[in-house]
Amino acid sequence: MLDDLLDVCNRNLPVVNNDKIVKSFEFALEAHKNDLRASGEPYFSHPYEVSMIVAKEIPLDYITVVASLLHDVVEDTEFNLDLLSKEFGKEVAEIVDGVTKISGIFKGQEITTAENYRKMLLSMVKDVRVILVKFADRLHNMRTLEFVNSDKQRRIAQETLEIYAPFANRFGLGQVKWELEDLSFKYLNKEAYEEVARKIKAKRRERESYIKKFSEPLMEKLNEYNLKYEISGRPKHLYSIYRKMVRRNKPFEEIYDLFAIRIILDTDDNNDCYTTLGIVNQMYTPVPDRFKDYISIPKTNNYQSIHTTVVGPDGRLVEVQIRTRKMHEVAEIGVAAHWRYKENKTASDKELENWVTWIRDIFESASKDEARKDLLESFKLNLYQHEIYVFTPKGDLRRLPVNSTPVDFAFDIHSKVGYHCIGAKVSGKIVPLDTQLHSGDQVEIITSKNQHPNKNWIKFVTTHKAKSAIRKWMNKEEEKVIEAGKEIWEKKVKKLKLSFTTNDVLRLASNLKYENQKQFYKAISVGKLNIDEILTATKEDREKPERSRPKDPSEMPSGKEKSSVLEFENFAAIARDDIGGVLVDGKVTGIMYSYAKCCSPIPGDPVIGYITVGEGIKIHRKTCNNLLKISERDGSKLVPVQWPVTESTLFVAGLTVTGEDSPGILNELSHAIVSYQNTNIKSININTHKSMFEGSITLYVNNLEYLNRIIERIKKLRGVYSVERFESA
Repeated sequence: MLDDLLDVCNRNLPVVNNDKIVKSFEFALEAHKNDLRASGEPYFSHPYEVSMIVAKEIPLDYITVVASLLHDVVEDTEFNLDLLSKEFGKEVAEIVDGVTKISGIFKGQEITTAENYRKMLLSMVKDVRVILVKFADRLHNMRTLEFVNSDKQRRIAQETLEIYAPFANRFGLGQVKWELEDLSFKYLNKEAYEEVARKIKAKRRERESYIKKFSEPLMEKLNEYNLKYEISGRPKHLYSIYRKMVRRNKPFEEIYDLFAIRIILDTDDNNDCYTTLGIVNQMYTPVPDRFKDYISIPKTNNYQSIHTTVVGPDGRLVEVQIRTRKMHEVAEIGVAAHWRYKENKTASDKELENWVTWIRDIFESASKDEARKDLLESFKLNLYQHEIYVFTPKGDLRRLPVNSTPVDFAFDIHSKVGYHCIGAKVSGKIVPLDTQLHSGDQVEIITSKNQHPNKNWIKFVTTHKAKSAIRKWMNKEEEKVIEAGKEIWEKKVKKLKLSFTTNDVLRLASNLKYENQKQFYKAISVGKLNIDEILTATKEDREKPERSRPKDPSEMPSGKEKSSVLEFENFAAIARDDIGGVLVDGKVTGIMYSYAKCCSPIPGDPVIGYITVGEGIKIHRKTCNNLLKISERDGSKLVPVQWPVTESTLFVAGLTVTGEDSPGILNELSHAIVSYQNTNIKSININTHKSMFEGSITLYVNNLEYLNRIIERIKKLRGVYSVERFESA
C-alpha cells in the first residue's frame, strides 16, 4: 500500500517529501489500528483511499496527501491538533482542523442550517486544500455507500447531490462533480439509474461506430495542418441524461440521439483551437445559435473550451468541444490544475483565493438579521446558477446568474447604485426593472438620489447580493417606523399621566393580537391603531369606582341578547385588529375585529359582522356559505358593518385561472399582475394536465375595483379561458 502511494505521488506531484508521506502513513495506521469501517475493513483503508484520490485524481501537492492520511485522526482518535502540528507542521494541522470542522457539521444530522454552511465555507477561504480533501473524503464514502443502511444512504446521497456535486463544479472539478452526481442518482432513484445505464450500454456499439465515421475525415484534415491532438467520444453521464429527460419531458431515445466528441490539442497556442473550429465548420455545417466561446470569456470556475454543434453524416447532430490540454486539465481537476501550472506553489497564492471569492461575497453582503433559511437558499442558488455575460456602458464584462435583472446588475456594480436605481437601458432601450437580461446585453443604470429600494424588487431579483441589500434596507426602514410608533405611544401616555410597565405593553399588544411590542408600535406608527381610544378607555377604567360597575344580575341583559351584548361590549375600548377601518352600525368604533379567512372580503364586497368569543367581530362577505350556516344557529350575533369611504389597507384575494398550457405562462401571469401598480403576489401555483393548465393565485389588493382590473388584465392574456375569484384565499 505504501509503495503504491509513493509511486503515484512521485508520478503526479511536482515536489514530493517521501519521508513526510511515510511518517504520516505509519502514524495514521497506528492511530486507526483498532477501528473498523461499516464494510468490515480496517478503518485505515478509508484515509489511505482518500490520499490516493488526492494524489492521483485531483493531484495538488504532497502536503495535501499528508493531510488526507491524517484527516480523521483528530475526530476519531485520542490524538489532538497540537501533536499533529508538532509532528507534521502547522500547515498540515490547519488543513486537518478545517476538514474536521466540516465533518463535525454534518455528523448525525442533515445539512439544514445556514450556520453550518457558514462554518464550512469560511473554513475553506483560508486554505482551498481543505475542501479538496473533503471532496476526496466524500467521493470515497460515496464509492463505498453500499455498506450503510438505506436511510443513511439516501441522506448522504441527497446531501451529496445538493451540496457537494455543484460545489465541486464551482471549483472546476468536473470529473468529481459528474461521479458524485451519478453515485447519488444510483441511491436516490435506483430504478431510473439502472434503466438509463442499461440503455446506454445497449447503444454503445452504434455510438462508437458513428463517432468513428464522423472523426476519420476530420482527423485527415487536422493532420494536414500538423496539429497534435486527441479526439474521442465525450462521455455522457447518467444523471445529466436523466435530468434532461425530466426537464424536457422526453424519452431517453430523443435525449440520447445527440452525439458528442471532444478534441484536445497538445499546444500552448489558443489560436490553434480557433483553427480547429474553422476546420470542423468547413467539413460539417454548423447549427446557428449553438456556439459558445468559453476561451475568450471563461466561466467563473476558470473553465475554458469552445462548444459548437454541427450536422454530421446522415443528418445527425454532433456536439464538438475544442480545448487545449491545459484547458482540459482545468476542466477536469480545476483548482489542482491551476496549482500545477503555477510556478510559485504557495498556500497563500492570491489567484487560488479567487476561486472562493464568491463565498466571501455571499457572507459579506449578508445581513446579520437575515433569516437563516434565506441564507441557505441563497447559497444553494449560488451553487446551481448558470451564468450570463453582460457589459457596462464602457464595455466592462460582468458575470451574472441566468434570469438576472437590471436591479441585480446595479447591485453588482455597487450597493449605492442599487439603492438609487430608478431605471435602466438595455442595449440603448429603456426597459422595466424586472426585465430579464441576456448574454451580450449592454446595461446602463439610471439613478436618482431620491430613489430607494422597492419592496417588490425582492420578488424578481436573482442574486444574493441584491436580495440581501434590499432586505437590509427594508429592515432599517421598518426600525424607523417602529421607533416613530414608540415615540407617539410614549408621548400620549405621558400626556394622559398614565404609567405602563414593559409587561403592561406586552399584555396589551397580545390582547390586540400583535406578536410583539415591535408590531404594536408599527401599527401605531402607520395609523392602524387608534391609541387615543385605547388610552382614554384605559384611563376611564382605572378611574372608575368599583361600585359603579354592575353587579346585580337584574341590571344585565338576559338570554341570547345578554350573550351577544356581553361579547360585543367585551371588545369595546379595545383597538381594532391589524387591519382597520370598517364601520359598525355606521360608526367608527374601537371594537376589535378581523376578516374571515373562509371568504376573504375586500372593500367593495357586501359584508356583515358576526360576534365571536375571543376574537371580536368577524367580517364576512354576505354570500359566504360558512356565514349562512353559522347564522342559522344564532342570528342574534349578526351586526351590520360597512366599508369606510377611504381605505388604504391591503387585503388578500384569491383567483382561479384556467387556459391553454404554453411555455412561459407562469411568467406572463406574474407580469400581468405585478405590472399593475406593483401589485404584490402572495402565492402562485400552476398545475398542468395534457395541454391545459389550472392555476391558483393569491394577491394583495386595495378593493374590489382594483381586483376587477387585474382580472381584466389576466383575461386578455393569450390562451387564458377563465378567471374566477375563489372564496378562501
